[in-house]
Amino acid sequence: MELIRQTNQKAITALTLGILSLLIPIIGFILGVIGIFLARKSIIEIDNTNQKGRGMAISGLICSIIGIIIQLFVIFAIIGYYSYGSDVIAT
Repeated sequence: MELIRQTNQKAITALTLGILSLLIPIIGFILGVIGIFLARKSIIEIDNTNQKGRGMAISGLICSIIGIIIQLFVIFAIIGYYSYGSDVIAT
């Protein structure tokens, strides 16, 4: 009888959160941080239990990191726009 390996559920969740961190403004930063923690935890679980889903966990980790970087750029752009924009209008 052949054993069927299950896909790690945390890896699926990490990939989902990583993709959402790319798409949802502002809240994506929080989703990216949660995605990184879940991806790291799922990689450790996959190594210990021999489950499937390592590629999904790594993809979720990469998407979460990229999502956090994009969200930081968006936040800094908004702050920069409003701080610089108020000086231009006043003069």
